[in-house]
Amino acid sequence: MNISIGNDHAGPDYKKAIVKMLTQRGHQVTNHGTDDFDSVDYPDFAHAVGKDVDQAKADLGVLICGSAQGVSMTANKYQSVRAAVCWTKEIAGLSREHNNANVICIPARFTSIPQAVALVEAFLDTEFAGGRHDRRVNKIACS
Repeated sequence: MNISIGNDHAGPDYKKAIVKMLTQRGHQVTNHGTDDFDSVDYPDFAHAVGKDVDQAKADLGVLICGSAQGVSMTANKYQSVRAAVCWTKEIAGLSREHNNANVICIPARFTSIPQAVALVEAFLDTEFAGGRHDRRVNKIACS
């Protein structure tokens, strides 16, 4: 699977741990995030990941910033992106199972690195349930 990842200055260490897990699982990773802690603008990275998912250059996306709200708002501007802020494994799983989320947004200031890795694992390991949820997901995007 191709996965696009982006982060601002709140997430370089998170990204490093998540990329390690993803590559160990055999995924291809495109890195759009910063590797240092100097202040940067989260929309720059969220747009790159959003475009990758929207244009089918990536199957899924991972975004990391302090609260995850800004990257989620930015990524969700793309027609085919369904970016979900997740802070527990249950929410990560439900975002995939019920909402067919294709970008997980992780709040680095409210999760630990091991939690963040577990969130991405839960996100990857959960399939969309379809059925009644399919009808709802089809109503999300604006025409």
